[in-house]
Amino acid sequence: MAQSGITLIKGGRLIDPSQGIDGNCDLLVENGVVSGVAQNITPPEHGTVIDAAGMVVSPGFVDVHCHLREPGFEDKETIATGTLAAARGGFTTVCAMPNTNPAMDTAATLEYVLRKARDEATVRVLPIGSVTKRSAGAELAEMGELAEAGAIGFSDDGNPVFNANIMRQALAYSSAVGLPVINHCEEPSLFHGGSMNEGWVSNRLGLKGIPNASEDIMVGRDIELAALTGGRYHVAHLTTEGSLELVRRAKERGMMNVSAEVTPHHLTMTDVAALGRSADGSSINCMFAPLTPAAYDTTAKVNPPLRAKKDMNALVAGLRDGVIDFIATDHAPHNFTGKQCTFHEADFGISVFETALGQLMELVHSGALELPLLIEKLTASPARFLHRNDIGTLRQGAVADITIIDIDEEWVVDTAQFASKGKNTPLQGATLRGRVHATLVGGEVVHPW
Repeated sequence: MAQSGITLIKGGRLIDPSQGIDGNCDLLVENGVVSGVAQNITPPEHGTVIDAAGMVVSPGFVDVHCHLREPGFEDKETIATGTLAAARGGFTTVCAMPNTNPAMDTAATLEYVLRKARDEATVRVLPIGSVTKRSAGAELAEMGELAEAGAIGFSDDGNPVFNANIMRQALAYSSAVGLPVINHCEEPSLFHGGSMNEGWVSNRLGLKGIPNASEDIMVGRDIELAALTGGRYHVAHLTTEGSLELVRRAKERGMMNVSAEVTPHHLTMTDVAALGRSADGSSINCMFAPLTPAAYDTTAKVNPPLRAKKDMNALVAGLRDGVIDFIATDHAPHNFTGKQCTFHEADFGISVFETALGQLMELVHSGALELPLLIEKLTASPARFLHRNDIGTLRQGAVADITIIDIDEEWVVDTAQFASKGKNTPLQGATLRGRVHATLVGGEVVHPW
Protein backbone atom coordinates (compact mmCIF):
# COMPACT_ATOMS: atom_id res chain seq x y z
CA MET A 1 0.00 0.00 0.00
CA ALA A 2 3.03 2.27 0.20
CA GLN A 3 2.96 5.31 -2.05
CA SER A 4 6.02 6.73 -3.74
CA GLY A 5 6.55 10.46 -3.60
CA ILE A 6 6.28 13.16 -0.97
CA THR A 7 3.26 14.38 1.02
CA LEU A 8 3.30 17.23 3.53
CA ILE A 9 0.44 17.48 6.03
CA LYS A 10 0.65 21.04 7.21
CA GLY A 11 -0.77 23.16 10.00
CA GLY A 12 -2.64 20.56 12.06
CA ARG A 13 -2.66 19.73 15.75
CA LEU A 14 -0.55 16.57 15.78
CA ILE A 15 -1.36 14.12 18.56
CA ASP A 16 0.89 11.07 18.78
CA PRO A 17 0.66 9.42 22.21
CA SER A 18 3.41 6.94 21.30
CA GLN A 19 5.87 9.86 21.42
CA GLY A 20 4.06 12.14 23.85
CA ILE A 21 3.48 14.72 21.11
CA ASP A 22 0.53 17.11 21.25
CA GLY A 23 1.03 20.36 19.41
CA ASN A 24 0.92 22.21 16.12
CA CYS A 25 3.35 20.40 13.84
CA ASP A 26 3.81 19.55 10.19
CA LEU A 27 4.17 15.94 9.13
CA LEU A 28 6.31 14.90 6.18
CA VAL A 29 5.77 11.57 4.41
CA GLU A 30 8.24 10.19 1.87
CA ASN A 31 7.79 6.94 -0.03
CA GLY A 32 5.12 5.67 2.31
CA VAL A 33 6.89 6.26 5.64
CA VAL A 34 7.08 9.13 8.12
CA SER A 35 10.23 11.12 7.44
CA GLY A 36 9.76 14.15 9.67
CA VAL A 37 7.67 15.86 12.35
CA ALA A 38 8.50 19.52 12.93
CA GLN A 39 7.11 23.02 12.80
CA ASN A 40 7.12 25.00 9.57
CA ILE A 41 8.44 22.32 7.22
CA THR A 42 9.05 23.85 3.81
CA PRO A 43 6.53 22.52 1.27
CA PRO A 44 8.14 20.17 -1.25
CA GLU A 45 8.75 21.46 -4.77
CA HIS A 46 7.30 18.28 -6.18
CA GLY A 47 4.72 16.59 -4.02
CA THR A 48 1.34 16.92 -2.35
CA VAL A 49 0.43 19.38 0.39
CA ILE A 50 -2.58 18.68 2.61
CA ASP A 51 -3.77 21.71 4.57
CA ALA A 52 -4.79 20.39 8.00
CA ALA A 53 -5.32 23.74 9.68
CA GLY A 54 -8.01 23.39 12.33
CA MET A 55 -7.76 19.61 12.18
CA VAL A 56 -6.25 16.93 14.41
CA VAL A 57 -3.61 14.70 12.83
CA SER A 58 -3.04 11.35 14.52
CA PRO A 59 -1.64 7.91 13.78
CA GLY A 60 -4.10 5.71 11.92
CA PHE A 61 -6.55 3.99 14.23
CA VAL A 62 -5.96 0.31 15.02
CA ASP A 63 -8.97 -1.96 15.61
CA VAL A 64 -8.24 -5.30 17.26
CA HIS A 65 -11.80 -6.64 16.94
CA CYS A 66 -14.06 -6.54 13.89
CA HIS A 67 -16.10 -8.85 11.69
CA LEU A 68 -15.47 -8.74 7.94
CA ARG A 69 -17.74 -11.79 7.36
CA GLU A 70 -15.72 -13.17 4.45
CA PRO A 71 -15.60 -16.04 3.60
CA GLY A 72 -19.14 -17.33 3.84
CA PHE A 73 -21.29 -14.35 4.77
CA GLU A 74 -20.67 -11.97 1.89
CA ASP A 75 -24.32 -10.88 2.00
CA LYS A 76 -23.47 -9.11 5.27
CA GLU A 77 -19.99 -7.76 4.48
CA THR A 78 -16.89 -8.43 2.41
CA ILE A 79 -13.25 -7.65 2.95
CA ALA A 80 -13.59 -4.95 0.28
CA THR A 81 -16.67 -3.22 1.73
CA GLY A 82 -15.64 -3.65 5.35
CA THR A 83 -12.18 -2.21 4.91
CA LEU A 84 -13.52 0.73 2.91
CA ALA A 85 -15.90 1.44 5.81
CA ALA A 86 -12.93 1.13 8.18
CA ALA A 87 -10.99 3.73 6.17
CA ARG A 88 -13.93 6.12 6.33
CA GLY A 89 -13.86 5.69 10.10
CA GLY A 90 -10.14 6.47 10.33
CA PHE A 91 -8.99 2.88 10.86
CA THR A 92 -5.85 1.83 9.02
CA THR A 93 -5.34 -1.61 10.59
CA VAL A 94 -8.17 -4.00 11.48
CA CYS A 95 -8.10 -7.48 13.02
CA ALA A 96 -10.71 -9.80 11.56
CA MET A 97 -12.53 -12.25 13.82
CA PRO A 98 -12.71 -15.89 12.67
CA ASN A 99 -16.46 -16.57 12.84
CA THR A 100 -16.66 -16.97 9.08
CA ASN A 101 -17.81 -19.98 7.06
CA PRO A 102 -15.63 -21.94 7.14
CA ALA A 103 -14.23 -20.66 10.41
CA MET A 104 -10.63 -19.50 10.38
CA ASP A 105 -9.50 -22.69 12.10
CA THR A 106 -7.00 -23.79 9.46
CA ALA A 107 -4.00 -22.21 7.79
CA ALA A 108 -5.75 -22.54 4.42
CA THR A 109 -8.69 -20.34 5.46
CA LEU A 110 -6.39 -17.84 7.12
CA GLU A 111 -4.26 -17.62 3.99
CA TYR A 112 -7.40 -17.12 1.90
CA VAL A 113 -8.30 -14.07 3.99
CA LEU A 114 -4.79 -12.67 3.74
CA ARG A 115 -4.78 -13.18 -0.03
CA LYS A 116 -8.17 -11.48 -0.44
CA ALA A 117 -6.96 -8.63 1.75
CA ARG A 118 -3.87 -8.13 -0.40
CA ASP A 119 -6.03 -7.99 -3.51
CA GLU A 120 -9.09 -6.08 -2.30
CA ALA A 121 -8.62 -4.41 1.09
CA THR A 122 -8.41 -0.66 1.51
CA VAL A 123 -6.62 -0.96 4.87
CA ARG A 124 -4.34 -3.50 6.53
CA VAL A 125 -6.07 -6.72 7.64
CA LEU A 126 -4.66 -8.97 10.37
CA PRO A 127 -6.53 -12.25 10.90
CA ILE A 128 -7.45 -13.86 14.21
CA GLY A 129 -7.51 -17.65 14.26
CA SER A 130 -10.10 -19.83 15.97
CA VAL A 131 -9.40 -21.26 19.40
CA THR A 132 -11.29 -24.46 18.62
CA LYS A 133 -12.15 -26.38 15.49
CA ARG A 134 -15.19 -24.83 13.79
CA SER A 135 -15.32 -22.51 16.82
CA ALA A 136 -17.47 -25.23 18.36
CA GLY A 137 -15.66 -25.33 21.69
CA ALA A 138 -14.94 -29.06 21.73
CA GLU A 139 -11.41 -29.49 20.35
CA LEU A 140 -8.48 -27.12 20.03
CA ALA A 141 -7.62 -25.85 16.57
CA GLU A 142 -4.07 -26.23 15.32
CA MET A 143 -2.94 -23.06 17.07
CA GLY A 144 0.72 -23.43 16.12
CA GLU A 145 -0.19 -23.78 12.46
CA LEU A 146 -2.43 -20.73 12.66
CA ALA A 147 0.30 -18.70 14.33
CA GLU A 148 2.76 -19.63 11.57
CA ALA A 149 0.16 -18.65 8.95
CA GLY A 150 -0.11 -15.14 10.39
CA ALA A 151 -2.77 -15.19 13.11
CA ILE A 152 -2.31 -12.39 15.65
CA GLY A 153 -4.34 -14.20 18.32
CA PHE A 154 -7.06 -16.76 18.88
CA SER A 155 -10.78 -16.36 19.52
CA ASP A 156 -14.09 -18.12 19.05
CA ASP A 157 -15.81 -14.73 19.21
CA GLY A 158 -19.53 -15.06 18.81
CA ASN A 159 -19.16 -18.13 21.00
CA PRO A 160 -17.51 -18.35 24.40
CA VAL A 161 -14.86 -20.96 25.10
CA PHE A 162 -17.29 -22.53 27.57
CA ASN A 163 -15.29 -25.62 28.58
CA ALA A 164 -12.84 -24.67 31.33
CA ASN A 165 -10.37 -27.42 30.45
CA ILE A 166 -10.34 -26.38 26.78
CA MET A 167 -9.70 -22.81 27.89
CA ARG A 168 -6.90 -23.97 30.14
CA GLN A 169 -5.28 -25.82 27.26
CA ALA A 170 -5.68 -22.83 24.94
CA LEU A 171 -4.05 -20.47 27.44
CA ALA A 172 -1.20 -22.91 28.03
CA TYR A 173 -0.64 -23.11 24.29
CA SER A 174 -0.85 -19.34 23.94
CA SER A 175 2.00 -18.95 26.41
CA ALA A 176 4.13 -21.10 24.11
CA VAL A 177 3.37 -19.16 20.92
CA GLY A 178 3.18 -15.74 22.58
CA LEU A 179 -0.24 -14.82 21.22
CA PRO A 180 -3.39 -13.90 23.19
CA VAL A 181 -6.57 -15.87 23.66
CA ILE A 182 -9.44 -13.39 23.17
CA ASN A 183 -12.57 -14.70 24.84
CA HIS A 184 -16.18 -13.70 24.33
CA CYS A 185 -17.22 -14.00 27.95
CA GLU A 186 -20.66 -15.32 28.73
CA GLU A 187 -21.81 -18.26 30.80
CA PRO A 188 -24.08 -20.12 28.33
CA SER A 189 -26.56 -21.36 30.94
CA LEU A 190 -27.24 -17.77 32.04
CA PHE A 191 -27.17 -16.31 28.54
CA HIS A 192 -29.36 -18.91 26.78
CA GLY A 193 -32.52 -17.41 25.29
CA GLY A 194 -31.64 -13.86 26.32
CA SER A 195 -32.03 -10.93 23.96
CA MET A 196 -30.79 -7.91 25.89
CA ASN A 197 -29.52 -6.73 29.26
CA GLU A 198 -31.48 -7.94 32.26
CA GLY A 199 -33.04 -4.92 33.95
CA TRP A 200 -36.04 -2.65 33.95
CA VAL A 201 -35.91 -2.19 30.16
CA SER A 202 -36.09 -5.92 29.47
CA ASN A 203 -38.94 -6.16 31.99
CA ARG A 204 -40.75 -3.27 30.31
CA LEU A 205 -40.41 -4.94 26.91
CA GLY A 206 -41.21 -8.42 28.17
CA LEU A 207 -37.92 -9.85 26.88
CA LYS A 208 -35.68 -12.38 28.58
CA GLY A 209 -32.65 -10.57 29.92
CA ILE A 210 -28.98 -11.47 30.10
CA PRO A 211 -27.61 -10.78 33.61
CA ASN A 212 -24.24 -9.15 34.28
CA ALA A 213 -23.28 -12.33 36.11
CA SER A 214 -23.16 -14.16 32.77
CA GLU A 215 -20.07 -12.15 31.87
CA ASP A 216 -18.60 -11.79 35.34
CA ILE A 217 -18.52 -15.53 36.03
CA MET A 218 -16.56 -16.33 32.88
CA VAL A 219 -14.14 -13.41 33.27
CA GLY A 220 -13.40 -14.57 36.82
CA ARG A 221 -12.85 -18.15 35.65
CA ASP A 222 -10.56 -17.12 32.83
CA ILE A 223 -8.41 -14.87 35.01
CA GLU A 224 -7.74 -17.77 37.34
CA LEU A 225 -6.86 -19.98 34.37
CA ALA A 226 -4.51 -17.28 33.08
CA ALA A 227 -2.85 -17.22 36.50
CA LEU A 228 -2.52 -21.00 36.41
CA THR A 229 -1.06 -21.23 32.90
CA GLY A 230 0.72 -17.92 32.36
CA GLY A 231 -1.04 -17.54 29.00
CA ARG A 232 -2.02 -14.17 27.53
CA TYR A 233 -5.71 -13.58 28.24
CA HIS A 234 -7.77 -10.79 26.72
CA VAL A 235 -11.37 -9.92 27.55
CA ALA A 236 -13.26 -9.02 24.38
CA HIS A 237 -15.86 -6.22 24.58
CA LEU A 238 -16.00 -5.92 28.38
CA THR A 239 -19.37 -4.50 29.47
CA THR A 240 -20.01 -4.82 33.22
CA GLU A 241 -18.81 -3.06 36.34
CA GLY A 242 -18.18 -6.46 37.92
CA SER A 243 -15.93 -7.67 35.10
CA LEU A 244 -14.05 -4.38 35.21
CA GLU A 245 -13.29 -4.89 38.90
CA LEU A 246 -12.10 -8.45 38.25
CA VAL A 247 -9.66 -7.18 35.62
CA ARG A 248 -8.58 -4.38 37.96
CA ARG A 249 -7.80 -6.82 40.76
CA ALA A 250 -5.93 -9.12 38.38
CA LYS A 251 -3.68 -6.26 37.32
CA GLU A 252 -3.19 -5.23 40.94
CA ARG A 253 -1.96 -8.80 41.51
CA GLY A 254 0.69 -8.17 38.88
CA MET A 255 -0.97 -10.20 36.13
CA MET A 256 0.38 -8.36 33.12
CA ASN A 257 -0.89 -11.20 30.93
CA VAL A 258 -4.48 -9.96 31.41
CA SER A 259 -5.95 -7.21 29.22
CA ALA A 260 -9.35 -5.92 28.14
CA GLU A 261 -11.07 -3.83 25.50
CA VAL A 262 -14.29 -1.83 25.32
CA THR A 263 -16.44 -0.76 22.37
CA PRO A 264 -17.73 2.69 21.38
CA HIS A 265 -21.35 1.60 21.85
CA HIS A 266 -20.82 0.23 25.35
CA LEU A 267 -19.09 3.50 26.29
CA THR A 268 -21.85 5.75 24.97
CA MET A 269 -25.16 3.83 24.90
CA THR A 270 -27.31 1.92 27.37
CA ASP A 271 -30.09 -0.65 27.16
CA VAL A 272 -32.69 2.12 26.87
CA ALA A 273 -31.73 2.29 23.18
CA ALA A 274 -33.98 -0.73 22.65
CA LEU A 275 -36.96 1.45 23.56
CA GLY A 276 -36.44 3.57 20.47
CA ARG A 277 -37.23 7.26 20.58
CA SER A 278 -40.29 9.27 21.50
CA ALA A 279 -42.33 11.25 18.97
CA ASP A 280 -40.14 14.34 19.43
CA GLY A 281 -36.96 12.32 18.79
CA SER A 282 -35.76 12.21 22.39
CA SER A 283 -34.68 9.03 24.13
CA ILE A 284 -37.16 7.21 26.34
CA ASN A 285 -35.59 6.63 29.74
CA CYS A 286 -38.51 6.11 32.08
CA MET A 287 -39.99 2.72 32.81
CA PHE A 288 -43.48 4.22 32.96
CA ALA A 289 -43.30 6.12 29.66
CA PRO A 290 -45.66 4.79 26.99
CA LEU A 291 -43.98 2.72 24.30
CA THR A 292 -43.92 4.08 20.76
CA PRO A 293 -43.87 2.17 17.47
CA ALA A 294 -40.09 2.63 17.57
CA ALA A 295 -39.75 0.29 20.56
CA TYR A 296 -38.08 -3.10 20.20
CA ASP A 297 -35.39 -1.46 18.08
CA THR A 298 -33.47 -4.46 16.76
CA THR A 299 -30.56 -2.29 15.66
CA ALA A 300 -29.76 -1.91 19.38
CA LYS A 301 -29.51 -5.69 19.83
CA VAL A 302 -25.88 -6.58 20.33
CA ASN A 303 -23.87 -9.27 22.09
CA PRO A 304 -22.78 -8.61 24.77
CA PRO A 305 -25.81 -6.40 25.33
CA LEU A 306 -25.92 -2.69 25.98
CA ARG A 307 -25.92 -2.46 29.76
CA ALA A 308 -27.29 -0.11 32.40
CA LYS A 309 -26.00 3.42 32.90
CA LYS A 310 -23.95 2.50 35.97
CA ASP A 311 -22.03 -0.04 33.90
CA MET A 312 -21.48 2.45 31.09
CA ASN A 313 -20.12 5.03 33.53
CA ALA A 314 -17.84 2.44 35.13
CA LEU A 315 -16.42 1.52 31.71
CA VAL A 316 -15.60 5.15 30.95
CA ALA A 317 -13.83 5.42 34.31
CA GLY A 318 -11.99 2.15 33.65
CA LEU A 319 -10.78 3.43 30.30
CA ARG A 320 -9.67 6.66 31.92
CA ASP A 321 -7.69 5.00 34.72
CA GLY A 322 -6.06 2.38 32.50
CA VAL A 323 -7.79 -0.81 33.64
CA ILE A 324 -9.25 -1.13 30.13
CA ASP A 325 -6.37 -1.24 27.68
CA PHE A 326 -7.92 0.04 24.47
CA ILE A 327 -11.04 0.61 22.37
CA ALA A 328 -12.14 -1.90 19.72
CA THR A 329 -15.19 -1.54 17.50
CA ASP A 330 -16.66 -5.05 17.35
CA HIS A 331 -18.00 -3.89 13.97
CA ALA A 332 -20.71 -6.51 13.31
CA PRO A 333 -22.58 -5.85 10.05
CA HIS A 334 -25.80 -7.69 9.19
CA ASN A 335 -28.11 -7.76 6.23
CA PHE A 336 -31.59 -6.24 6.14
CA THR A 337 -33.47 -9.42 6.95
CA GLY A 338 -31.30 -10.12 9.98
CA LYS A 339 -32.81 -7.10 11.73
CA GLN A 340 -36.27 -6.80 10.16
CA CYS A 341 -37.93 -9.30 12.48
CA THR A 342 -38.89 -9.65 16.13
CA PHE A 343 -36.34 -8.57 18.71
CA HIS A 344 -35.91 -12.12 19.94
CA GLU A 345 -35.27 -13.43 16.40
CA ALA A 346 -32.98 -10.60 15.30
CA ASP A 347 -29.24 -11.04 14.83
CA PHE A 348 -26.91 -9.62 17.45
CA GLY A 349 -24.61 -6.85 16.25
CA ILE A 350 -24.07 -3.18 15.38
CA SER A 351 -22.25 -1.73 12.38
CA VAL A 352 -19.67 0.58 13.97
CA PHE A 353 -16.74 1.54 11.73
CA GLU A 354 -18.28 4.67 10.26
CA THR A 355 -19.78 6.06 13.49
CA ALA A 356 -17.07 5.12 16.00
CA LEU A 357 -15.24 8.44 16.10
CA GLY A 358 -18.42 10.50 16.30
CA GLN A 359 -19.67 8.35 19.18
CA LEU A 360 -16.39 8.53 21.07
CA MET A 361 -16.06 12.28 20.63
CA GLU A 362 -19.17 12.60 22.82
CA LEU A 363 -16.92 11.59 25.71
CA VAL A 364 -14.36 14.26 24.81
CA HIS A 365 -16.89 17.04 24.32
CA SER A 366 -18.57 16.17 27.63
CA GLY A 367 -15.24 16.23 29.48
CA ALA A 368 -15.33 12.53 30.37
CA LEU A 369 -12.13 11.81 28.38
CA GLU A 370 -9.22 13.93 27.25
CA LEU A 371 -8.63 13.86 23.50
CA PRO A 372 -5.00 12.62 23.73
CA LEU A 373 -6.15 9.69 25.89
CA LEU A 374 -8.86 8.80 23.38
CA ILE A 375 -6.31 8.88 20.56
CA GLU A 376 -3.96 6.69 22.61
CA LYS A 377 -6.69 4.07 23.14
CA LEU A 378 -7.26 3.98 19.37
CA THR A 379 -3.62 3.91 18.29
CA ALA A 380 -0.62 3.30 20.54
CA SER A 381 -2.38 1.01 23.02
CA PRO A 382 -3.80 -1.52 20.53
CA ALA A 383 -0.51 -1.45 18.58
CA ARG A 384 1.32 -2.31 21.79
CA PHE A 385 -1.11 -5.18 22.39
CA LEU A 386 -0.21 -6.50 18.93
CA HIS A 387 3.52 -6.06 19.68
CA ARG A 388 3.80 -3.80 16.63
CA ASN A 389 6.05 -0.73 16.64
CA ASP A 390 5.44 0.16 12.99
CA ILE A 391 1.75 1.10 13.35
CA GLY A 392 -0.15 3.29 15.81
CA THR A 393 2.70 5.81 15.73
CA LEU A 394 4.06 8.71 13.71
CA ARG A 395 7.63 7.99 14.73
CA GLN A 396 10.23 8.63 12.03
CA GLY A 397 10.54 5.54 9.85
CA ALA A 398 7.12 4.17 10.76
CA VAL A 399 4.57 3.28 8.12
CA ALA A 400 2.66 6.45 7.20
CA ASP A 401 -0.76 5.40 8.47
CA ILE A 402 -2.46 8.68 9.31
CA THR A 403 -5.93 9.86 10.31
CA ILE A 404 -7.01 13.50 10.00
CA ILE A 405 -10.14 14.54 11.88
CA ASP A 406 -12.29 17.57 12.54
CA ILE A 407 -13.31 17.18 16.16
CA ASP A 408 -16.08 19.78 15.93
CA GLU A 409 -17.84 19.03 12.64
CA GLU A 410 -21.44 17.97 13.14
CA TRP A 411 -22.97 15.44 10.79
CA VAL A 412 -26.11 13.35 10.58
CA VAL A 413 -25.79 9.56 10.39
CA ASP A 414 -27.27 8.33 7.12
CA THR A 415 -26.84 4.60 6.72
CA ALA A 416 -27.71 4.84 3.03
CA GLN A 417 -24.31 6.48 2.61
CA PHE A 418 -22.38 3.78 4.49
CA ALA A 419 -19.64 1.94 2.63
CA SER A 420 -20.37 -1.06 4.83
CA LYS A 421 -23.08 -3.46 3.71
CA GLY A 422 -24.25 -3.38 7.32
CA LYS A 423 -26.75 -0.56 7.85
CA ASN A 424 -27.61 -1.86 11.33
CA THR A 425 -27.05 0.98 13.78
CA PRO A 426 -29.40 2.60 16.30
CA LEU A 427 -27.72 5.91 15.40
CA GLN A 428 -29.57 6.32 12.09
CA GLY A 429 -30.62 9.99 11.95
CA ALA A 430 -28.56 10.98 14.99
CA THR A 431 -26.31 14.04 14.91
CA LEU A 432 -22.70 13.31 15.86
CA ARG A 433 -19.89 15.79 16.44
CA GLY A 434 -16.48 14.75 15.14
CA ARG A 435 -15.65 13.36 11.71
CA VAL A 436 -12.76 11.80 9.80
CA HIS A 437 -11.67 13.97 6.89
CA ALA A 438 -8.81 11.89 5.52
CA THR A 439 -7.19 8.51 6.04
CA LEU A 440 -3.79 7.54 4.67
CA VAL A 441 -2.43 3.99 4.59
CA GLY A 442 1.26 3.64 3.77
CA GLY A 443 1.25 7.26 2.61
CA GLU A 444 -1.65 6.72 0.19
CA VAL A 445 -4.88 8.66 0.66
CA VAL A 446 -7.57 5.95 0.88
CA HIS A 447 -10.37 8.14 2.23
CA PRO A 448 -10.46 11.40 0.27
CA TRP A 449 -9.77 14.78 1.76
